[in-house]
Amino acid sequence: MTDLIRSAGLSYYPEVARSVGLDPRQMMRKVRLPPTCLDKPDTPIAVAGLRRLLELSAEASGAEDFGLRLAERGGLTNFGAVGLIVREQATVGEAIEAFSRFIHVHHDGMRLDVVRAKRTVTITLRLRGRRPTAPRQAIDMALGSVHRIIQSLFSSAWRPLEVHLHYPPPRDRKRYREFFGCRVTFNADGDAIVLSAHDMERRVPSAHPLIASYLRKRIEAIATRPSSWEAKVDEVVRILLASGDCTVERVAEHLACTRRTVHRRLAASGTSFSAILDAQRADLVTQLIDDPGRPLADVAVQLGFSAQSAMARWFRGRFGCTISAWRKGVRPRTSSTGGLAATAA
Repeated sequence: MTDLIRSAGLSYYPEVARSVGLDPRQMMRKVRLPPTCLDKPDTPIAVAGLRRLLELSAEASGAEDFGLRLAERGGLTNFGAVGLIVREQATVGEAIEAFSRFIHVHHDGMRLDVVRAKRTVTITLRLRGRRPTAPRQAIDMALGSVHRIIQSLFSSAWRPLEVHLHYPPPRDRKRYREFFGCRVTFNADGDAIVLSAHDMERRVPSAHPLIASYLRKRIEAIATRPSSWEAKVDEVVRILLASGDCTVERVAEHLACTRRTVHRRLAASGTSFSAILDAQRADLVTQLIDDPGRPLADVAVQLGFSAQSAMARWFRGRFGCTISAWRKGVRPRTSSTGGLAATAA
């Protein structure tokens, strides 16, 4: 199953790539990630594509710490709604628990296990993937981001007690000690940050209980991420259609696969790309045509029709009336004979 991540995870990629002599858009094209996702932070992209981009960038530039460089520039804002709810928690412990609970809203395949002992707390990173463990740069970026987020919750300088990384040591260990500010153990059993139990009781200066309660309710409403291939395609289609740039090729780019793979997997699920696109078009078109000031030609372009006349024929077949009639309040209903009968709203 393809895991997805909000494209906000790549917000600082162009800046970091250029700093090590890379062309960011060229690198993204090499791994079939659409450069346009950089302009839309909530657009889902394949985790596999992001991981390939990080590994290829580190290899091409010779920057062994490429993932850490991305984490260094990021922060709570990269995590969208998840970052907001973390920032508003009363204590660091509550913030970490909220981050652990809702991180999947930002990144399908990322989990955080928080284990409390008498004097220490261990936050272990779990990144799902085809390999037994995720690639090195993806781990650096994810664990480095967790470190930066915890650091941002303190009003003064903070350091963990130690950091564990499962992979062999890099050429420059000093860079990792400087980033995390503590002893870093390589060839460890897992990837984790260890902090003092006292740190969990620290108050978060920015916390606001009422805002935290409001955000928790909002994020709980969207906390269920799509798990099936059909649902993931549906999510990408919905977002791309709203931006007026939805084709099966574009969807395939976001899922880091080919159009044939999209068609094949949807067929195995008992549906098709056309059916998903049609359903999303039907949901969006009624919102767009309710605005009398919006030209129908523009609506047709956004929904991916070749011409306004093509959209008009599709609309009548789908809704049983013309767009003009719909705008006047006509809403077809199913008659007792099974056909469509028009009624005024």
